[in-house]
Formats: sequence, C-alpha cells, structure tokens
Amino acid sequence: MSLIKSISGIRGTIGGKVNDNLTPLDVVKFASAFGTWLQNNKNKKDLTLIIGRDARISGQMVSSLVTATLQGLGINVVDLGLSTTPTVEIMVPELKADGGIILTASHNPKQWNALKLLNDKGEFISGENGAEVLALAESEDFNYAEVDDLGKYETRDDAFDIHIQQILNLPMVDVEAIKSKKFKVVLDAVNSTGGIAIPMLLDKLGCETVKLYCEPTGHFPHNPEPLKEHLGDICELVKKEGADVGIVVDPDVDRLALIDEKGEMFGEEYTLVAVADYLLKHKNGVAISNLSSSRALRDVAHTHNSEYFASAVGEVNVVTLMKEKNAVIGGEGNGGIIYPDLHYGRDSLVGVALFLTHLAKENKTVSELRAGYPSYFMGKKKIELTPEINVDDILTKMEKEYQNEEVSTVDGVKIDFENNWVHLRKSNTEPIIRIYTEAKSQEEADKLGDEMIAKINSLI
Repeated sequence: MSLIKSISGIRGTIGGKVNDNLTPLDVVKFASAFGTWLQNNKNKKDLTLIIGRDARISGQMVSSLVTATLQGLGINVVDLGLSTTPTVEIMVPELKADGGIILTASHNPKQWNALKLLNDKGEFISGENGAEVLALAESEDFNYAEVDDLGKYETRDDAFDIHIQQILNLPMVDVEAIKSKKFKVVLDAVNSTGGIAIPMLLDKLGCETVKLYCEPTGHFPHNPEPLKEHLGDICELVKKEGADVGIVVDPDVDRLALIDEKGEMFGEEYTLVAVADYLLKHKNGVAISNLSSSRALRDVAHTHNSEYFASAVGEVNVVTLMKEKNAVIGGEGNGGIIYPDLHYGRDSLVGVALFLTHLAKENKTVSELRAGYPSYFMGKKKIELTPEINVDDILTKMEKEYQNEEVSTVDGVKIDFENNWVHLRKSNTEPIIRIYTEAKSQEEADKLGDEMIAKINSLI
C-alpha cells in the first residue's frame, strides 16, 4: 500500500512498480486526470494552473513530469518552484488561475511525495470532485493538445513576498507590537521550504532568527512530523540560545508546533487554542476543529462567549463547516491554523504572526501563556494494517462495544467518556488505524490508547 489514491490527491513512495508506488507513469496519469477534469468543467479554452513544491529530494523530478503533462494537455503552468502549501493556495486566486497542484507529502518521510489538488479559490477540491478525478485517472480518457496548442510555462519568484505582505496587512497582526518585543526565535524547518519563508516573515516582524535545519535540501534530519519525540534538538537549542520561543514547521509549512522558553513543548494542539484565544477575545464568533482535536479549544471558545463545533477529520471537512458556521478561526489539532480573513487553508505563516501578536500583547512568556489554558494531554497511537484486516468491521464492533457511552460515527468512531475520549479512524494517507486519546494526564491518555489497541487486537 505505497500508492494511496484518495479524494484529496495521490500519495506514494518514489520508485518501484506502476500502480504500487508513485512512479513517473502514475504522476503523469494523475496530472492528466486533474487537467482533463478542469478542462471538462471550465467553459474556457485557456486554462492556467499554479504549481509549487516542498524541498523533498523527488520534488524537481515530480514537478517536471507534472509541468510537461499539463502543457501536453494545452494548460498553461505558472511554477512557483520551492514553495509552501499555503503560498500556493494564496497564489491561485492572486493570479486568477483555474487551480493548483502542490507537490508535497506533507509530514511523510523523504521517500514519499504527493500531488495535492486545488480549485480556483486555492482550496482543496471537494470529495465529490476528487472522486471524479480518480474515475478519469482510472479510465485514462485523456485528449492531449496538438503542437500549436501546447500550454505555456512561466516561473514566479515573488510568491513568498506576496503571501507575507498579505499577512502583514491583516488588522489582527500587530507588527509594531511584535517589533517592540524584539523576540528571539529558534526555527526548525526540517530542511524544507519553511527554512526560506518563515525567516522572511520573522525578519519583517523584527525578530532575531536562529536557524536549525533551514537548508532546503530535502534531507530531513529527523522524522518530519512535528511531534515531541522528534524535536529534542530544537528544545535544547531554545534553552542554549535563551530564546523566547521555538517554532517548528513540517516540510510543506501547513503545521505549526511551538516550544516555550524553557525548551518544553507548548503542545501541538495548543497552537490553535492560543490563536483562537487571541482572536475570540476581540471578536465573538465560532471556532471549529475536527473530532480528533483537543477539548481545550471548546473550553477557550466558551470563556469568550463563543461557540465551538467539530467536523470530520480532514482539512476539506473543517473548511466546509467553517464556511457553514461563518467561523472566526478554525483548524486541526495537529498545529494547522485556518484563518479565513486570509484564506481557507492551514497556514503556519499566519499562525506565527497571530501567535506572536498574542504573545506580545499578553506580555507573558510562552510558558505563562500555556499555563493559562485548560490542561489536557493527548495520546496518538496507531495500528499498522495488513490487507486482510477489515477496518470497517472492527469500527462497527467498537461502536457496539461502547454503545452506552456518547458515540459519534461522523468520522470513524469517537467515544466520549466523562473525563476523556478516544477517536478511532482509518487514515486517508497511510495504511494504519489512528487512535487518538485525550485525558487529564499523559499517563491516562496513553493508558486509554493501549487499552483500545488491546481491545482492537482482540477483535481482529
């Protein structure tokens, strides 16, 4: 299961056999399907797509294949080169393009890459649209352009400047307040494109940046998922440098984790909580996260007389609910901030600017800020799947097993106990069942996760 085709795109490991891995033929087929789908759904002849990539080793190769394929369909390509997911999302409407493709496997290890697909608003295409693209890829019903009608190709090198300027223009980003604090920031960008974009932003905010793993080589120095067990180096460096805060982003810069001045994790779940606290203090409204995110966001929203709602997991689902409820802030508990006043996509850059504004205005250290929030602890475990395991059957049995508790089946199975909860769901991106738990202590959260793993193993 190294090639995963889902409604949000196609993801796989580089090399190997066609249809088993993300090979050049698979890249061409899927790019052809998306380009063809756009042509079928747009009542215009001249289409333009924006593409950008993270720094992973296979990025240039995959980008070349995607570009040539789109041109072969007669579609114009604007190539941002090394970019971030939120930057590509911003540039699609900025350049009035018809869609975009981001080449990144997000937090997956270096052997993975992916094509993530955007509509003309710079937002991920819907599940329904994704299914249509997959069907086209399956049928290979493509019609390539004749030689006089091939697509044009151009590059842009001003995308980061445009993205950052839009952030600085936001009324809720107080540039002068941040500058007055002269924050010292340590940044771990896992040798990807955050190492280019985040220092540019921090410079505009008057911060001193200490760079760790900021060379965009694609050779990730640690597992690129920004979890505590992978971040020992930055935690040490924050203390050694006497920095005010540590910032960690994943390879495509849509997830933001923070380290306090003592070298301790702020908690990935609390990135969104802190930003929501700042925004809802100034404007009552609605906060949205997904079913796997912390109860702390709900608690903070309620302290500001604001409402909280939870969506199914997945950025598309969060965005859909945010639009429906006209939310002030939303995102995912994995450090994904979605601020609709900028755009409907997870964006670490706007997350950094809003967090630093909050920190400056509160006049507290990062650890003091964290201490003011309800304390919950999350456990994130997983069970590797083999082809013979019937996940849906297991989830149905678990739902039945805990039918006397508060159970949601909006997305997998979430069981709400009085003092803790567990959320079981099949991953869209890896062959695993994800097991998220939350409780009042780390020990309790981990214990609940282990109990669930034991229960599932007994049902397999």
